[in-house]
Amino acid sequence: MMARVWVFNNNISTDDIIAGRYMPKFEATHDSTWLASHVMENIDSSFASKVAKGDVIIAGRNFGCGSSREEAPIALKAAGISAVVAESFARIFYRNSINRGLTVLTCPGVHEGFKSGDTAKVDFQEGVVRNLKTGKVFKADLLPNFVLKIIQAGGLLPHLKQTLKR
Repeated sequence: MMARVWVFNNNISTDDIIAGRYMPKFEATHDSTWLASHVMENIDSSFASKVAKGDVIIAGRNFGCGSSREEAPIALKAAGISAVVAESFARIFYRNSINRGLTVLTCPGVHEGFKSGDTAKVDFQEGVVRNLKTGKVFKADLLPNFVLKIIQAGGLLPHLKQTLKR
């Protein structure tokens, strides 16, 4: 998969991804497109208007720290983000992302290898992240097959529905 890259630093919290002030309306409506219109607003107020379907976030350490807000991966996915590749993740964000069908890859050193606007080629099966502008290649931790199946199904609930139909 080839994608435009957005680079974020270390310690991006779930409140940075989608602020808590938006939760009451989302809980009432479950409108993920509305959440997407406010994604990353605390860091870049114009991000939601610039991000496009298939884009990838490259980040430093501890992406998704803070609260266990499962709306954070929902907002990213609804905004069009196809994957988050980071040096490390907060554990609960990592699992919430998988449960919601958002691909997350842990990739040491990746943050320093990209600038926003670069193009990445991400191979989830091989765990390779390549910067097509600079030619730099990074090796990500491979996702187990069962996790890939959950993500490919669109999340844990769709995966369980598919599995139970068999």
